[in-house]
Amino acid sequence: MSRADVVIVGGGVVGLSIAYQLAREDVRSVVFDRNDLGHSASWAGAGIIAPGGDRPARTSIGLLRDRSAELFPQWARALREETGIDNGYRPCGGVDVAATEDEERVLRAEAGRWREAGIACERLMPNDFDRVEPALARDLRVAYFLPDRAQVRNPRHLRALIAALTKRGTDLHLGEPVIGFDVDGDRVQAVETSAGRFACGQVVVAAGPWTEGLLSPLGLNIATPPVRGQIALLRSPRPILKRIVEHRERYLVPRDDGRVLVGSTEEDAGFQNQTTTLAVSGLLVEALRLCPGLAEAEVERAWAGLRPGSPDSRPYIGTAPGWDNLIVASGHRRAGLQLSPATAEVVADLVVGRPPRVDLDPFRLGREPAMRVDDLFRS
Repeated sequence: MSRADVVIVGGGVVGLSIAYQLAREDVRSVVFDRNDLGHSASWAGAGIIAPGGDRPARTSIGLLRDRSAELFPQWARALREETGIDNGYRPCGGVDVAATEDEERVLRAEAGRWREAGIACERLMPNDFDRVEPALARDLRVAYFLPDRAQVRNPRHLRALIAALTKRGTDLHLGEPVIGFDVDGDRVQAVETSAGRFACGQVVVAAGPWTEGLLSPLGLNIATPPVRGQIALLRSPRPILKRIVEHRERYLVPRDDGRVLVGSTEEDAGFQNQTTTLAVSGLLVEALRLCPGLAEAEVERAWAGLRPGSPDSRPYIGTAPGWDNLIVASGHRRAGLQLSPATAEVVADLVVGRPPRVDLDPFRLGREPAMRVDDLFRS
């Protein structure tokens, strides 16, 4: 039977980021994933990185967001130096737009909260769109420019993490699902995989929407229902958009090569991971509504991913109640990639026995779901 200091169950961006942070602290881990590494919600996302504020965040989710915004450029440089892979991190800026009077009222309130958090933003009327994003539709009522919003290319970021972990000697087991746990009292002694048993000092479960099913036999009742998100990819011969555009739960993310990601849906479809005509057509209508210049763009492809939900859209991060060496990091919903570096740091704190640098009580397993998520950004 093999053994590792830490077994990480789940090879999405959260699990791989935890392994990367542990490797940087000379803690040996091994990662198991049921499929290809990073090929679920992590690969499928758009890679929007929310801007951090220059004042201390008032909530734990805000602290995670701000810390991740600070870490992403550092990680991008470190990964590029270590692997030669550019993960596409780019502070391109973004605009949040309102199309109706009610949306404008909501967006004005959000902008007030951004300013309170020290996040730079500027209100733009349609006659001023050209200065920031000329491709925006002129019948939008208002836009707010956030110059510090950034993006990363999800597949490249995942490739860089995998390459860095491989270079550091981390064992990565793809296509080898964890199917159970060998326990003794309040400790997990080993994980049971499709290929056998693997002994461990500690276990981190970051298995996305499959987390709930894995932990249920241990008497842990946490809900991580799959939330399907569909995205369409458009391609133009020349770049049309410069900034990320967000309109309520939808977005347009321009890449430097002229491609534009159009997303995303939030669907209760179980573990069905296929695209649908209705959802993709709705995304395309939204793209043209926000940016008429995309009318001649080619629809290159569409895909779907399954995000791990939670009852209040806050992730679960922390040691499982009643267990001595079992840590959970799941339920990030739309913000898995966005919050992954800071999540990795606080999980590493737990693994090595440091006080977590962020109060994890709002993310504890077994909490009463909050009525609303006090967050500043939707995705």
